[in-house]
Amino acid sequence: MNLKILNKTDTELEMEIAGETHTLLNLLKTILLEDDAVEIATYDIKYLGISEPVMHVRTSGKDPVQAMRSALHTMVAICDEFKSVFAGSVDI
Repeated sequence: MNLKILNKTDTELEMEIAGETHTLLNLLKTILLEDDAVEIATYDIKYLGISEPVMHVRTSGKDPVQAMRSALHTMVAICDEFKSVFAGSVDI
């Protein structure tokens, strides 16, 4: 995975996330939209398989980098919880 910041302002963040697909980006978008300070969280993959996805986040005053960090912490917590529940449900 490679990440490239395309644009950053006080309320907007646009980044290209090479090597990722809907799986990661849709989860990240969903978590970002749960933040009341996030007005827009979306991503676009112009040509699946040949172009890199671009994620766009716009906030209502909150630093978009902080919104992204918070969403990423939430995403890790969700994955950790699932991992724990899964491990407790199967004999590995």
